[in-house]
Amino acid sequence: MKKKFKLQDLDCANCAAKMENAIKNIPGVQDASVSFMMQKMVIEADDDKFDAVLKQAIAAIEKVEPDCKVLL
Repeated sequence: MKKKFKLQDLDCANCAAKMENAIKNIPGVQDASVSFMMQKMVIEADDDKFDAVLKQAIAAIEKVEPDCKVLL
């Protein structure tokens, strides 16, 4: 399953790269991208694990940049 999410208050490209790397290391994630310019995130993960992966991805984003929010 592949889903796109808007990000709010993503402040720099370096933070986006850190977020992307952290999300790619979550078990069950097949691919992920975080775009600073587009303020969006795309996650491709196993269907049965997607909700758990999304929770971990949000936690990883908040760890890198606490002000950044994922708009669900």
